[in-house]
Amino acid sequence: QVDLVESGGGSVETGGSLRLSCAASGGTYSPHCMGWLREGPGKEREGVATINRRGSTTYADSVKGRFTLSQDRAKNTFYLQMNNLKPEDTAMYFCMECDDQLTMAPRYWGQGTQVTVSS
Repeated sequence: QVDLVESGGGSVETGGSLRLSCAASGGTYSPHCMGWLREGPGKEREGVATINRRGSTTYADSVKGRFTLSQDRAKNTFYLQMNNLKPEDTAMYFCMECDDQLTMAPRYWGQGTQVTVSS
């Protein structure tokens, strides 16, 4: 049984920052691809960022230059630093194990943490 537990969401104003964390637990769990996806109000779920074991990352165009995904594989913890947040970043953010870094296709995801950005 794998658990992905997100934390760090909250409410900020436009231009603010948040750091999301994802703690993965479950034996020797060490997937190649991990990342984040989000689902905004009235929007389809979309991939935000992914990272592999070597630390190579991919980002959605909408967050490039503002979001940074990092990891501590020894702790099986993944971090999404979000800077210069915009109202359109408002969404439920889910930590995920992914099938592919380019498509950001999710295989498994957690319960999510809410991010709200006010204008």
